[in-house]
Amino acid sequence: MNLMQDMSRKDVHAPDQDWWRGAVIYQIYPRSFQDSNGDGIGDLSGIIHRLDHVASLGVDAIWISPFFRSPMLDFGYDVSDYRDVDPMFGSLGDFDALIARAHELGIKVLIDLVLSHSSDQHAWFQESRQSRENARADWYVWADAKPDGTPPNNWLSIFGGSAWEWDGERMQYYLHNFLTSQPDLNLHNPDVQDALLDVARFWLERGVDGFRLDTINFYFHDKELRDNPALDPDQRNATIAPEVNPYNWQDHLYDKNQPENLAFLKRFRAVLDEFSAVAVGEVGDAQRGQEIQAAYTSGNDKVQMCYSFDFLSGVSPTADRVGGVLREFEAGVGDGWACWAFSNHDVIRHATRWQLSDAAYRTYAALLLSLRGSVCLYQGEELGLSEAYVAYEDLQDPYGIRFWPKFKGRDGCRTPMPWVADNRNAGFSDGKPWLPIAMEHVARAVSVQNTQPDAMLDFYRAMIAFRGRYPALAKGDFTLIRAEEGVVIFTRSHDGQRLLCAFNLSDAGQDIALPDGNWTLCEDAPFATPDAQHIGPWQALFAHEET
Repeated sequence: MNLMQDMSRKDVHAPDQDWWRGAVIYQIYPRSFQDSNGDGIGDLSGIIHRLDHVASLGVDAIWISPFFRSPMLDFGYDVSDYRDVDPMFGSLGDFDALIARAHELGIKVLIDLVLSHSSDQHAWFQESRQSRENARADWYVWADAKPDGTPPNNWLSIFGGSAWEWDGERMQYYLHNFLTSQPDLNLHNPDVQDALLDVARFWLERGVDGFRLDTINFYFHDKELRDNPALDPDQRNATIAPEVNPYNWQDHLYDKNQPENLAFLKRFRAVLDEFSAVAVGEVGDAQRGQEIQAAYTSGNDKVQMCYSFDFLSGVSPTADRVGGVLREFEAGVGDGWACWAFSNHDVIRHATRWQLSDAAYRTYAALLLSLRGSVCLYQGEELGLSEAYVAYEDLQDPYGIRFWPKFKGRDGCRTPMPWVADNRNAGFSDGKPWLPIAMEHVARAVSVQNTQPDAMLDFYRAMIAFRGRYPALAKGDFTLIRAEEGVVIFTRSHDGQRLLCAFNLSDAGQDIALPDGNWTLCEDAPFATPDAQHIGPWQALFAHEET
């Protein structure tokens, strides 16, 4: 263990029950992180092998995307057994070893729970489809056809086409917001809720510290199955494939975002509290994401954190855009809490999505790590990886295969991590990787950047450490001072400490006026700030005041 890694260790059993508030969470997409057995697919043992790298970043927790048993038609987000590890990824013993090693390194472990739907291969669905009278007949969302045989309403699937699939066994339609092989569970049924809460307890008893909850606002549907109204074309601002998918033409009032979800989230929180665990929810809604985010995290009786898609879209994050998002959030969040992210496994990597230079990439990373809220970083983000090109014949994502070539799917952000520049397959696998290694990523491999003190990896380590030295950045209040003409300025305040954060999101130097106060430049910030009244192009300035 080198000194840098040793200094990054944290006490995983520290008494701070609010560790999640302001935490930096590192997302691991297990298929593409590290392969340990040569089959070309990443696995749990591979994650264990690379946890020292994660620890060297100084992050507080990891979020592991699904590794449960699955037919893998949506790469683990179609679960066929919630209580077991898919053999592709290893075993329950491997998972226990991963938990132990992460905790030894001071890293909390969150796992991805998919509760809105299961695989059609799950035993629950196999029983449910057999008849309308069996014990699990009402565990999924079934509905009769209209008199003309068409689906019950106009709801659409995110993956294209109707959200209803005809089942000749039951002679009914079932709801699927995603693939036809991902039927939606009926959480209006309390037995379904109980079963899902028992799943959560199963993993909490194995030692996980909490969950990332996939599509948290999709858990309930409108019991009356009312049609969604059309959405004004000017409001079609969805994050994924808005140009090809008519899903974005509806205002999704009835197929998700239902008020009954609040009561279920309170039940879920009660289970979390039994184990002092936490949850971060993914709010999938382009029109009212922040409103839902605030509702689901307020009151200290639902989930602790949610993230919406405000900074996961292709909209360029100019100073004005950033200011608009932050003002709307601060006005509506109340006592709720955000988890901000720029990239994840579902969207084009933000280096490409926003066409960022390395200097701009650094400045946006500093901005992200200074916002009020927790932060999710996606694997490879610390290397400055761009979106990889994946040829049609190499595509794996069913979403991309369906809408190619206008939408190329999500494979470009899921290609394997580059670990070693001079090793076969960049050190990811001794076999043929499930997705090709992006050649442009090899030059940014961890082995290369570990020897470059000015590398992107070094910057991320420094910026995360800087955040850790100033409690105001993790837990402090937020006051927006300016967000216009390329400059964003705000203050963070906590326990007698006030921190000024200023960012120049432009190619030209910017003069600024500091707010009243006895400010001292933070010389430990990973930016050159020789002048407190001027910020260079794509630079940040930090100053502190003790009150």
